[in-house]
Amino acid sequence: MATEPMVKDLDSGNQYQSLLKPPATNGLHAGRVYLEPGGQCGRHSTGQKEEMLVFLSGKGQALIEKKILPVGAGKIAYIPPNTEHNIVNNSNEPLSYIFCVMPVHDKE
Repeated sequence: MATEPMVKDLDSGNQYQSLLKPPATNGLHAGRVYLEPGGQCGRHSTGQKEEMLVFLSGKGQALIEKKILPVGAGKIAYIPPNTEHNIVNNSNEPLSYIFCVMPVHDKE
């Protein structure tokens, strides 16, 4: 699969923005999420993928399995494969982050 280097601008708006996904990549999927106060991304599982979240602005909570972890600007979160999680904005300001999801391959 041929892929090309690129640079993409982040939108200044307050909407979800797809950043990267196959076939433009070799399996990486990335996007920007913007949650209003009280919003959440919805509980879901990573399945056979691992995920990293890079928080750009705001504060909130990462509900990962049975753990509640504080998140916000300047922090990252790693979510292993087959892990239920949700991101909740429990603050009075918008919460924005970039997610990067990658399929897990068996180590040889």
